[in-house]
Parts: sequence; structure tokens; C-alpha cells
Amino acid sequence: MIKEHDRVVLTKAVANEGLEAGDVGTVVHLYADGKAYEVEFVALDGHTVAVATVEASDIRPVMATEIPHARELAAA
Repeated sequence: MIKEHDRVVLTKAVANEGLEAGDVGTVVHLYADGKAYEVEFVALDGHTVAVATVEASDIRPVMATEIPHARELAAA
């Protein structure tokens, strides 16, 4: 089960927040026993890009065999 402070990967885009499938974030809050999560997404310089509420089916845990990938944020 995903817990607070776990790193997670988006499984689908959250377009209104400028997030894409594959983006990595950190769980900052759980809702309804893990049916939804508040996830913070941070740029490599440390600034928060988005805090999004997502359904459990929209994220998955980070796996130890994965490597992060960088992408440039879309212009605001």
C-alpha cells in the first residue's frame, strides 16, 4: 500500500497541472484509506511544480529498478 512520503509515478497525464504520465512525485496526504492521494511534484531545482489530487488508479509505486528521466516543463 502507498503511504505518505512514498515516491510514486503517474500512470496518466494530469493536463490541468501540466503533468505527464511517468512524472514522479511524493505523496503528501492520503484520502479515504488510499482511494485518492495528494501528490507533490517538484522540479529538479527544488521548486514545487504542482500539488495534485489523484485517484489510486492514477499512480503506482516507484520501483527500485527504475531510473528517473528529466523533461522540460511546458511554458506557462
